[in-house]
Amino acid sequence: MTTLEIKGDWNITKGKLKQKWAKLTDSDLQYTQGKQEEMLGRIQKITGESREVVEKAIKEASGSCCNN
Repeated sequence: MTTLEIKGDWNITKGKLKQKWAKLTDSDLQYTQGKQEEMLGRIQKITGESREVVEKAIKEASGSCCNN
């Protein structure tokens, strides 16, 4: 997953991820350049999902909002 894929329209993506995993907060989903791994780890820890599931959810959420 590239930085560009993760960034997308991040506010919309965050909203979709919070709908999927209600436990996530804005601070859990804070995107900082160069800190993608840390953010993915936080999401994994909170949701209990595998890295692959988290990456797929991010890709789907950003794809559905940004590739219209």
